Amino acid sequence: MPTPAPSSPARQALHKLGLTRDIDLALHLPLRYEDETRITPIASAREGASVQIEGTVTNSQVQLHPRRQLVVTLQDATGSCELRFFSFYPSHHKTMGVGMRLRARGEVRGGFWGRQMLHPVVKSANAELPAALTPVYPTVAQLPQAYLRRAIATALTRVQLPETLPRSLPPPPLAVYGQNAGQPAWSLRDALLFLHRPAPDVALATLEDHSHPAWQRLKAEELLAQQLSQFAARRERAQLAAPTLAPAAEQPLHEQLLAALPFELTGAQRRVVDEIARDLGQSRPMHRLLQGDVGSGKTVVAALAACICMDAGWQCALMAPTEILAEQHFAKLIGWLRPLLGARGQGIAWLAGGQKKRERAAMLQAIKDGTAALVVGTHAVIQEQVRFARLGLAVIDEQHRFGVAQRLALRQKNAHLREEPHMLMMSATPIPRTLAMSYYADLDVSTIDELPPGRTPIVTRVIADSRRDELIERIAAQVAAGRQVYWVCPLIEESEALDLSNATATHAELAEALAGTPVGLLHSRLPPAEKKAVMEEFKSGRMGVLVSTTVIEVGVDVPNASLMVIEHAERFGLSQLHQLRGRVGRGAAASACVLLYATGDSGRLGETARERLKAMQETNDGFEIARRDLEIRGPGEFLGARQSGDALLRFADLAGDTGLLDWAREVAPVMLEQYPELAAQHVERWLGSKSDYLKA
Repeated sequence: MPTPAPSSPARQALHKLGLTRDIDLALHLPLRYEDETRITPIASAREGASVQIEGTVTNSQVQLHPRRQLVVTLQDATGSCELRFFSFYPSHHKTMGVGMRLRARGEVRGGFWGRQMLHPVVKSANAELPAALTPVYPTVAQLPQAYLRRAIATALTRVQLPETLPRSLPPPPLAVYGQNAGQPAWSLRDALLFLHRPAPDVALATLEDHSHPAWQRLKAEELLAQQLSQFAARRERAQLAAPTLAPAAEQPLHEQLLAALPFELTGAQRRVVDEIARDLGQSRPMHRLLQGDVGSGKTVVAALAACICMDAGWQCALMAPTEILAEQHFAKLIGWLRPLLGARGQGIAWLAGGQKKRERAAMLQAIKDGTAALVVGTHAVIQEQVRFARLGLAVIDEQHRFGVAQRLALRQKNAHLREEPHMLMMSATPIPRTLAMSYYADLDVSTIDELPPGRTPIVTRVIADSRRDELIERIAAQVAAGRQVYWVCPLIEESEALDLSNATATHAELAEALAGTPVGLLHSRLPPAEKKAVMEEFKSGRMGVLVSTTVIEVGVDVPNASLMVIEHAERFGLSQLHQLRGRVGRGAAASACVLLYATGDSGRLGETARERLKAMQETNDGFEIARRDLEIRGPGEFLGARQSGDALLRFADLAGDTGLLDWAREVAPVMLEQYPELAAQHVERWLGSKSDYLKA
């Protein structure tokens, strides 16, 4: 079929794909390849195979029955094949007239009338056969393959690809390099030219699984660019000034808190507190990730870090992604710290979106004049009108829920002092080792790998929604025994597009089935005061069942709740399921999590959903859950808001390319030190402005 003419929409589509520079086009690699280098005799074309045939048109006509279509008969010395087009223009009839010699490429189908191809790609047989496989590129609407191929071919003739890997540094693993005295068997230019136009005799499997040496060369370069960006960010931050936070009092505030706590810290908590305290005592900004499984006790570690900060005469800010989680932190910290801070004439400020004007003004003034030593809140903490007297430590809970710009805004709250606050980021979604080595190479990581004593293991069951009535009976028995239950739904209101149960309908159903049992409803559209009242009823034990959307995903702590039901569990991500499960098992009673999945024609489980539910049933270990989540989703989705939607690794696979990642981590700091200009050129080539995402 004729190729559409290049147009302005096509150029706009290139920009939509981010293909604005010659190097962007050169690095836009094929999804797959088509073999147009050989002609298959028509009689040898197997049914179901995609082949290219060549012959003379012996018949060409427009048929009107059973539907309008152009039918062309192509014949060679061995046989004939019908080409059928249901969408065509009058000009196509002329270009495929009787007597024309044509090539057609498509899937061969058998039929009563012999071999057929539906909508094959047709070209004149006068052109020479190509010497390389034809690339098929990722594209968008308004950007035809032919136009994209020409744009990429032109860019490859213009693009500058000087070698940036110094010969004096260790080469990547031998899969990338040849045996000849350590010299590269593939330069970047050679690798790119080959991958855009591979020879027809190449093993396609090595291109598809990215194991070919040309692919290995690209992956090594990409990982090196990422590591260079991370190490450069770490080095730049080390040159910034930060307050030295060392306890000044004879009886340090954090020791007073330890003495007042009704429990002992675990060994893991003590270890990470020491790691954080050492960082806070330095004059360069701390940039540390505190990770630990659900319920491992990260909040008390953050409180002790805040005490060290406040003891040194500086303010601490704690920002959480949801108001429910922020309020819970606020309540805990008030209980622990208000008596200690009150004796020093200091207070704790609260900032959230739904505050009354007078209350908010009072909080803003206390933060500005420094009488609020600790500030707890939601995104409201980073709003422009919030001015800190001297912010020494910023703690971000569930840090992956915040975007790059939001984290940077918190760091810039000390601009008037020309000192960076120390940053402590917390996550209950543990970071797998390979991810920590790549996307978080600029961070120091502290891990709480021990749960407090007394936590009961949670039994997880995967149940079809056809057993819903049986489950409701079990809930009634739990409530009768004095226990409490969560029931989580993915939607608030009915949606015609998605056949899902919703919180409102489920609340009505359970309230009717469990007559006499208070059943609450919680979702994000409730006014803040109403949300708070519902949570208070549940926490107090007066409410037996809480029907909720995922607003209870993180931080909610009700020790008496022993059963978690997650409806349409197949719709949730793995880390989200693990977070929700962590809302139970917080007391001494045996706890369970039920993953309810849809059945019937509209609810068949896909392979990915099946893998997620299987992982949940097999392990309670957050680190193992995170590892499997990374395998299922890949790093771009796993990281979420950290990269603002940009998956910065397009070619390398963290699970399979650990050898290349180890090499990049070894080479990057040496290259930055000894070859800074080549390092900068390498990062610009691969990441451009995206390197800023890695610095936040």
